[in-house]
Amino acid sequence: MTLTAPAHESDTQTGAHTTKSAGHVIVDTLVAHGVKRTYVVPGESYLDVLDGLHESVIDTVVCRHEGGAAYMAEADGKMQEVPGVAMVTRGPGAANAHVGLHTAWQDSTPMVLFVGLIPFEHRDREAFQEFSPKAWFSSGAKRVMVLDHAERASEIVAEAMFAAVSGRPGPVVVGLPEDIIKREIPSALHPPIPVATGGMTVTDWKALKDALEEAEKPLFVFGGNDWTPEGAEAFTRWLEDHHLPAAAEWRCEGTVPFASPSYVGPIGYGRPKPTYDLLEETDLLVFVGTVPGDVITDGFNVRQNWDQKNFLITMDPSLRGRSGPVTHQIVAKPDVFVRDLVRMDLPVKEEWVEWTSRMRGEQEKFAALPSADPTDGPARMDTLMANLVPRLPEDAMVTFGAGEHTNWAHRYFPTNGYASMLSARNGSMGYSVPSAVAASLRYPDRTVVTIAGDGEFLMNGQELATAAQYGATPLVVVMDNQEYGTIRTHQERDYPERVSGTQLKNPDFALMARAFGGFGVRVEHDGDVPAAVDAALAATAEGSFALIHLIVEQRVKAY
Repeated sequence: MTLTAPAHESDTQTGAHTTKSAGHVIVDTLVAHGVKRTYVVPGESYLDVLDGLHESVIDTVVCRHEGGAAYMAEADGKMQEVPGVAMVTRGPGAANAHVGLHTAWQDSTPMVLFVGLIPFEHRDREAFQEFSPKAWFSSGAKRVMVLDHAERASEIVAEAMFAAVSGRPGPVVVGLPEDIIKREIPSALHPPIPVATGGMTVTDWKALKDALEEAEKPLFVFGGNDWTPEGAEAFTRWLEDHHLPAAAEWRCEGTVPFASPSYVGPIGYGRPKPTYDLLEETDLLVFVGTVPGDVITDGFNVRQNWDQKNFLITMDPSLRGRSGPVTHQIVAKPDVFVRDLVRMDLPVKEEWVEWTSRMRGEQEKFAALPSADPTDGPARMDTLMANLVPRLPEDAMVTFGAGEHTNWAHRYFPTNGYASMLSARNGSMGYSVPSAVAASLRYPDRTVVTIAGDGEFLMNGQELATAAQYGATPLVVVMDNQEYGTIRTHQERDYPERVSGTQLKNPDFALMARAFGGFGVRVEHDGDVPAAVDAALAATAEGSFALIHLIVEQRVKAY
């Protein structure tokens, strides 16, 4: 964890003789833990914390909905070693933010949500916007803490930051009673708590080495949000040196780059058939940073034979969410595992070379761009991707939420490095725009593209106002097929020709983008796609967000 000096160093040195409000101490503790940005929807319940942020080095990003703020913090947690931080108010605000917590829980993302609460003395009297944080959040957060003693303010924050990143990462909730955070307390700060990272024991090393030497068709599967770019690069080099293949957990592409000869494609819902078959064909699966859960195993159906070999590398000793056989668990964070792995020099088998080459060939065919030449008909996502992808820089990022529109990113977007793909693996809609805003703010010099469905866009599209306010410049592609497409697909399978509850009538999203202060273009004909891509990229280069409203036919899929 990267640490920075607190905002008032002299207060830390003479903490026994100086005092501050608990709310200001909370802010100082966040600074000391390396927090650079917090996403907020303000509330009177935590005004003292907002006051502490007034002169803090932390950037305060004011969002337009608590769900958007929570999604931005969750995305921030995926991009860095420090947990993402969001702040919302009691009752309705906390309820709106719950969607981001669920995303962080199922995606194993380090995140801390601060929730302003009613005054301590009003508790259990049905006060305005009163609710029980522990009753609401305890089943979907690693810890739920309430600051009932002002003098513990810095300690509680340190505990929250530690809990979010230790073991299997995840969300933590901290409740802040309005009256408690105003109390004056000593300003000394609790130091950051060291996080155990695990590592391979001699037994682990020997077990994995023996298994790899015996295997003819080994496969690594990478996932999770506990990597660093350096660890991902070292992992990729080791795989390539040994001609070993790696597949991406659903919506986790990029850790092993799209262009790597070791990358063989994504595994998850809507997966291409070659990678679907991989799970049964391989004679050794090594999961790094994730486990074989529901989505990877197609509803706990694939890779369930107890005689199959699965090695699981995760910091979660409970292996929560896993299914199928467990041959050996190595308790380690990905980077530490890779640190030990790269010292394992194995003779390259000819079978490995052939196996990896075959699967890489399948991936290259799958990811080959369609024709960039427009057709004479309606606008098509294929044409848009074929014109967009060649224009992207090496470090471009993509974000998206949930829906069939995401498959165009899975198939074609060149994710080259951790974390170049940000998404919601819990299938949460509305993630696309907030995550793109967070990514653009964290990496202002990188090209950030988000692909949103029409149904998803209207769930948090108002955060384009946040983008305009703080200078975020993502390119937003709204694929408008006038329906909730994924649900329609399930509907056609189970209730054929009985379309119900899935059709939409949409506004002009390009006009909305312009109303928010960005660039917007509506595209109905395929022939207009190339010019729209050029204009949108030019707008982002000039310092504005841009939106392409692409009107497409229904029932057209990426694969």
